[in-house]
Amino acid sequence: MTKPPAPADGSPRRGPYAKGVERRREILDRAIEVFAERGSEGTSLRAIGDAIGVSHAALRHYFASREQLLLEVYRFAERRTEERDPEPPGGSVVGMMTHAARRNRAVPGLVQLYSTLLARALEEDHEESREYFAARFDGLRAELAERVESGQLRGDIRADISPQAAAALVIAASDGLQMQWLLNPSIDVEATLAQLEELLAPAEKC
Repeated sequence: MTKPPAPADGSPRRGPYAKGVERRREILDRAIEVFAERGSEGTSLRAIGDAIGVSHAALRHYFASREQLLLEVYRFAERRTEERDPEPPGGSVVGMMTHAARRNRAVPGLVQLYSTLLARALEEDHEESREYFAARFDGLRAELAERVESGQLRGDIRADISPQAAAALVIAASDGLQMQWLLNPSIDVEATLAQLEELLAPAEKC
């Protein structure tokens, strides 16, 4: 089959696939706004479609279930915040989580959406969320453990602790503090994580 000629301006052809990707991105953009305004609880696919001006059938074309849409909204919002506010180079193990927590709290509804999805991942019949978070935590622990090992080699982190255990504790502290912040916005997540960084430092550096 002969391919159609490229546009005269040299831009790439915009076939059905490209249009579908763009439409999906538009839906996710609007869905983020809806969740920021309403939260994720009690919002059906049909209600989301009505709010963003997309038919229920069209929404089901791009997302097989509400859970899939919620996961994609979270992934999309997280990627977008990372692009807009990347982590500065040379960050510490706690600094990485501190920056991520600060970035997430700047997006209305993102921390709440994360907590909702994580809670659902522990329930039956939410296999997609379970697989996503299991893989996410595995990857995050591995990345943080490498940073702990590097910090130990530099003498910035105590040598008598397990990098894997330290990584798991830092994640638990960051996630737990953000959950507390949802209930009580006076919780200073960044200051508390800074205290954790001091606890990980060798005695001579405290």
